Amino acid sequence: MNEKEKKNNLPRFNLNWIYGIIAIALILLWLGNPGSKSSSKNVTYTQFKQYVSQGYASKIVANKDEGVLEMFVKPEHIQDVFQSSSREVGTRPFVEAEYPSNDKLEEFIESEQQQGNFQGEISYKKTNNMFGNLFWNFAPLLFIIGIWLFIMRRMGGGAAGGSNVFSVGKSKAKLVEKGEGTKVTFKDVAGQASAKQEVEEIVEFLKNPKKFTDLGGKIPKGALLVGPPGTGKTLLAKAVAGEADVPFFSMSGSDFVEMFVGVGASRVRDLFRQAKEKAPCIIFIDEIDAVGRARGKNPAMGGNDERENTLNQLLTEMDGFGTNSGVIILAATNRVDILDKALLRAGRFDRQIHVDLPDLNERKAVFKVHLKPVKIDSTVDVDLLARQTPGFSGADIANVCNEAALIAARHNKKAVGKEDFLSAVDRIIGGLEKKTKVMTDEEKRTIALHEAGHATISWFLRYANPLIKVTIVPRGRALGAAWYLPEERQINTKEQMLDEMCATLGGRAAEEIFTGHISSGALNDLERVTKQAYAMIAYMGMSEKLPNLCYYSNEEYAFSKPYSDNTAQLIDEEVKRMIAEQYQRAKQLLSEHKEGHAQLAQVLVEREVIFAEDVEKIFGKRPWTSRTEELLSTPTEEEEAETASEPTEDSGYNKKEKND
Repeated sequence: MNEKEKKNNLPRFNLNWIYGIIAIALILLWLGNPGSKSSSKNVTYTQFKQYVSQGYASKIVANKDEGVLEMFVKPEHIQDVFQSSSREVGTRPFVEAEYPSNDKLEEFIESEQQQGNFQGEISYKKTNNMFGNLFWNFAPLLFIIGIWLFIMRRMGGGAAGGSNVFSVGKSKAKLVEKGEGTKVTFKDVAGQASAKQEVEEIVEFLKNPKKFTDLGGKIPKGALLVGPPGTGKTLLAKAVAGEADVPFFSMSGSDFVEMFVGVGASRVRDLFRQAKEKAPCIIFIDEIDAVGRARGKNPAMGGNDERENTLNQLLTEMDGFGTNSGVIILAATNRVDILDKALLRAGRFDRQIHVDLPDLNERKAVFKVHLKPVKIDSTVDVDLLARQTPGFSGADIANVCNEAALIAARHNKKAVGKEDFLSAVDRIIGGLEKKTKVMTDEEKRTIALHEAGHATISWFLRYANPLIKVTIVPRGRALGAAWYLPEERQINTKEQMLDEMCATLGGRAAEEIFTGHISSGALNDLERVTKQAYAMIAYMGMSEKLPNLCYYSNEEYAFSKPYSDNTAQLIDEEVKRMIAEQYQRAKQLLSEHKEGHAQLAQVLVEREVIFAEDVEKIFGKRPWTSRTEELLSTPTEEEEAETASEPTEDSGYNKKEKND
């Protein structure tokens, strides 16, 4: 053990030690000097006069305010008064007595002095209440100081260096020392191969910097993990802490923000001061958008923004005149679009690592990680589960595995099976089944016609998502739902988007054609269609009258539209025209296949749940076979490596769906 480690192992000095030593010394001093103790005895005024007359008094002290006197007894008469020796009662024992008045006491003492019975002295004293006066004078101030210290302790409770008022400006970063890494490693991070490779390289920078600097390269100062929620950004940082053999500082962006002016900047300075002392090391700031928001866009306008001061200090520490050699900053956010541009420039965050939603093969890997602690049976197919969960993040997949285990336990099963996982997916996407919800026959038939309309149109459109299952059992806020098998495309053509729009409008079209009225059940369908139409026309330039134009504005606080009022009117007209065309197209398809639609709706009323096989019995083979359907029929490892297509659930009846 070296000298530095010995020094660190020594107990820290505490002021309470001095208080304890002083208290022990006073106790020992008091116990070791029994002669310093003196006893007292309460007597009546008559007994007091007898003691004085007998010559026992050596000194009398009277308190005028309280009417109480103390008579000190001569040593030779201690035995006569206390019936004890001076060793037991002390060298200066006294008796206390109440006297009627100062005049009568003086007359009595004068007479005894004249008779020679009392040769001592008499003195008078007043009650000294200085401590009480000071207390009441300073009590309000002490109370205010106590409340303030209590608040400071609560606010600085997590700060480094103790929870007191002086630590409010200290960094709240959690330090993982060298050799004390977390149990999470890169093996626990499934999928995200490219992101993991970037992060592994950062660890390699710190472990073997000479390998890179010999060629003239410089170690990056920072890396920003960007991606949707639940994709594993924080998990990657934990893996870095587990793999890197260097100190690791971890904190949230909100830990810098405080109600006191200057505290955020002070904590930034303290964090980098500690990091420089521990270099080489890694700093991880989770949810950095809490302090990294673009400056000059505060809607409050004016005033001293504490968040901006904190950001300015962070920018200076990351790449200012000071050097942070050996300190690498990792940060995570899902709102990179609102971050300040100065924070994203090279020299601060040199690289942005995109952590996207997992694709097919990555979802398989994530499922295998989360299935390790789950007891599963032979019916569980990881490939099928990966196809059934498109657009799911790693956190969503973990939730599926946990929900499946809970469902199996609810049914007293010994292992989790395939049906439990499929029920868990349905539960997460659509919500809990509400079989007890009371519906009239007319409502049930309307819902069946609505859902059958979606299924019929999607069956005959080339680019519509293939059907998996249709149900009219209420789930969550939805009265019915349809599950589809969407293709995971990197780009979408106009024809594909129009087919999806037409299939979404199939429910409202079926209601109008076959019931003669429309209902509120298509609320979610209309919402999705409207948003999609505005996106196609205003952002993607897919309009005949506004071709190749994009009016998308990335400004966080936009006080005006990026187009004129005439253009806004033209956009509204184009949206109405596009939706009306697809609605008429849906009505035409339903009219052509009204007999099959009626059979499908009747089966749905009777059985409440139908599958793609039931639709195929009514309409025959689907004229358009998608790549996804081919994968479902004959899944092979070669084909799985080439595709990125999975099943999902489509919005049904009056319900919010999970959008990718």
